[in-house]
Amino acid sequence: MNISVLTIDGPSGAGKGTVSRAVAKRLGWHYLDSGAIYRSLAVAVLAQQVELTNSAAVVAVAQAMRLEFACQEELQIKLNETDITAQLPSETTGNAASLIAAYPAVRAVLLQKQKDFKQAPGLVADGRDMGTVVFPDACYKVYLTASSKERAKRRYKQLIKKGISANLEQITQEIDARDKRDSERAIAPLVAAYDALIIDSSDLMIDQVIEAVLSLVR
Repeated sequence: MNISVLTIDGPSGAGKGTVSRAVAKRLGWHYLDSGAIYRSLAVAVLAQQVELTNSAAVVAVAQAMRLEFACQEELQIKLNETDITAQLPSETTGNAASLIAAYPAVRAVLLQKQKDFKQAPGLVADGRDMGTVVFPDACYKVYLTASSKERAKRRYKQLIKKGISANLEQITQEIDARDKRDSERAIAPLVAAYDALIIDSSDLMIDQVIEAVLSLVR
């Protein structure tokens, strides 16, 4: 069966999650947040006090973890039957996820989990390498970006709204460092697919971005 896939890649804080969920809902398609998979693994690794530099131990945690996704108004995730949704947005989790995502063996374990989300009538896949590695033959591809300063502001507001303590300057520095690490890593670096529609959301309203993506699919 030919199942349509729309990939939306880009750096942290560009608005991929909000846009992807809205588009998936409008199209009636399934939704994959690949970053949530890596962040969930990061939560599991940190909870078990596994050294982030111990790739073999991280792989073992990845193989054993059981995830449940429920996409309501926001994505709800359970790790081994425990709701970890509130832990996913933290910068500690994000930085750990970025580090362990660089391990080829970890990516290999999680790759098939991501591919399994491809189901009829279609899939909206949100991540960093959806259009380049996981679904290179996707029908539609978008690369959503924004300035690091704007992305830091968005992340700061998001964390404060959730009641999580945050420092804007620190978030900006961490985003810049993560961008550099993600774009320079040897395995599946953060880069726009050659055939992706590039959208800079720095000065756009979220509804404008959503309509631009829907226009591509239509």
